[in-house]
Amino acid sequence: MTTRITKRAIHSARALELLPPPDYSHLKPLPDPPREPDMLQDDILFYFKGALKIYYAGLGVIVLIVGQGYLRREPYNADERFAPDCVVVFGVNPKNIIVRNGYVINEVGKPPDFVLEVASESTGRRDYTVKREGYARYGVGEYWRFDPSGGRFHDAPLAGDILVDGEYQPFPIHREEDGLIWGHSPLLGLDMCWDDGELRVREPGADEFLPTPEEVVEERNQARFQAQQAERRALEAEAENARLRELLRRRNGG
Repeated sequence: MTTRITKRAIHSARALELLPPPDYSHLKPLPDPPREPDMLQDDILFYFKGALKIYYAGLGVIVLIVGQGYLRREPYNADERFAPDCVVVFGVNPKNIIVRNGYVINEVGKPPDFVLEVASESTGRRDYTVKREGYARYGVGEYWRFDPSGGRFHDAPLAGDILVDGEYQPFPIHREEDGLIWGHSPLLGLDMCWDDGELRVREPGADEFLPTPEEVVEERNQARFQAQQAERRALEAEAENARLRELLRRRNGG
């Protein structure tokens, strides 16, 4: 059985009770996992994590959205070498997990709700074989895979699974005539989209994707600029009205 965070649940997520935070005061942070840097992966994950953080913050939802730290059942099991690109967990205190520098299921009290892996040439096959089996054993509710190459490194451009009775069952994936490939994540309450090699997310039925962090900044800057322009015009109008009143007063001999 897996945790399900539907769109309706997300909108009422203020009622979610946080799990008691683990006490890490006597423990050292987990070591950084080995990782081969990939600028394309970093760019994709920057959008995905940033877009989700902005979206859930707007809904007042407390959620952990991190990546590239260890995911383990026990803290020091050398056989567990998973370091997901992105982990999403509802109902936990993000700060406590981040301090640990990794996600230890038995310490937190629940497995991650959602895991995303972005394909690279060196790790692609492992994502849809070894990791898929491992995340199912861990009890990860949804496991999604994104391949910017269109399926050269993974077995598909976009794929997602939901955990049912301990095994993953694939989500339906849709292909539009314009090349858009997408599937719906019930847990996130959002559509996962492959758009010309880019990962995008959107609300179901929406015509636009969730904005990038850069787009959010640009929108805020534009709104600030428009507000400043409106204020300037109001001040200029007030000054002009004052000038006309003074001119009228002088003509009337006041």
